Amino acid sequence: MPRRFARLRPGADLPSPGYEGVPSDGLCLNVFLVFRPADAPGRVLLGKVDPSGPWEALASLGPDRISRLVDRWLLPASQLLFFESPDEAAARVAKEQLELELADLPSPRVFSETYPRPGSEGKDPHWDLQFVYDLVWPGGRPLRASPWKELELVEVARTPRAQIGRGHADVLELVGVLAA
Repeated sequence: MPRRFARLRPGADLPSPGYEGVPSDGLCLNVFLVFRPADAPGRVLLGKVDPSGPWEALASLGPDRISRLVDRWLLPASQLLFFESPDEAAARVAKEQLELELADLPSPRVFSETYPRPGSEGKDPHWDLQFVYDLVWPGGRPLRASPWKELELVEVARTPRAQIGRGHADVLELVGVLAA
């Protein structure tokens, strides 16, 4: 199979050789915040969404997706906004989803995953580029923020994967917090 470089342009009439169209099953640029307490690295900050919260604006979660996720644990996360840097997205997620200002950010860990999505008719798989920030939860900071009905430092190794929504268990695997 010939190489297809990730030099993307929209539309069928690509300007010259070396360009590809956007993958037929889509491409997402995602940011994830993995907060852990300094004294318990096996615990990760996870939340259960408050369905009355503004999740469509916070993380592109409409009512149908919220209804499927309402009782599952999620990481604070979002797709990047158009032309937003990963650091800007991480700061936005912390502020909007956790009501927390981030002063200094470490460099993110970057992962690339492709997978066929159930029911997709695209010839290409879906492609996710994930910018994952490993952070320390501020000691003494309460575990609450208005978009969530529940926030908790969860012992993820003891949490069944089925209780973690939206592929976030895969992200926890990638950073080495959850076993495959």
